[in-house]
Amino acid sequence: MSQFFQIHPENPQKRLIDQAIQIIRNGGVIAYPTDSGYALGCHLGDKKAIEKIKWLRSLDDKHNFTLICSDLSQIGTYAKVDNDVFRLLKARTPGAYTFILQATNEVPRLLLHPKRRSIGVRVPDHRITHALLAELGEPLMSVTLIPVGDTLPMTDAEAIRERFGAHLDLIIDGGACHLEPTSVIDLRELPPIIVREGRGDTDPFRI
Repeated sequence: MSQFFQIHPENPQKRLIDQAIQIIRNGGVIAYPTDSGYALGCHLGDKKAIEKIKWLRSLDDKHNFTLICSDLSQIGTYAKVDNDVFRLLKARTPGAYTFILQATNEVPRLLLHPKRRSIGVRVPDHRITHALLAELGEPLMSVTLIPVGDTLPMTDAEAIRERFGAHLDLIIDGGACHLEPTSVIDLRELPPIIVREGRGDTDPFRI
């Protein structure tokens, strides 16, 4: 059965954040709140944890995984960002967007699309997420927590505990999240391609 931490969404308790990071570093899979629903996360290069997330979400190897990053500088380590893309990212981060970019060699191969070498990157606007990233010191491998057969992410920690508690190492209760998933924008080439309409305003990318 998973551990269950109630963390304040505005003033995250450092003691609990530290414990959460220890669980991640030890190979755990966590459910945590973001600015657009709850997500599943694990350590960047942990193959066993990533396979568990694939199983929980019934994902195949063609799914674009997402690196949850603290800022644009961290994105630039793991994804190829030219000046035009940088300006677009700077204007819309943090926010409820997932951007698809070409990955650099820093991204573990098991996270990459087998043919396109693409990776999703995201900078959420949520204090618990940023507290986790600050303590971890690197991106969090993540996917939105959308149960098989559903189209929207889960938004309530108690419901997550009822449905997935037996399979997760930690659930962070940070209060209710927004129901809409992120907007997904493919920036590998310009003009951008809007892959999914979500909570983030897509009008700035219609160029």
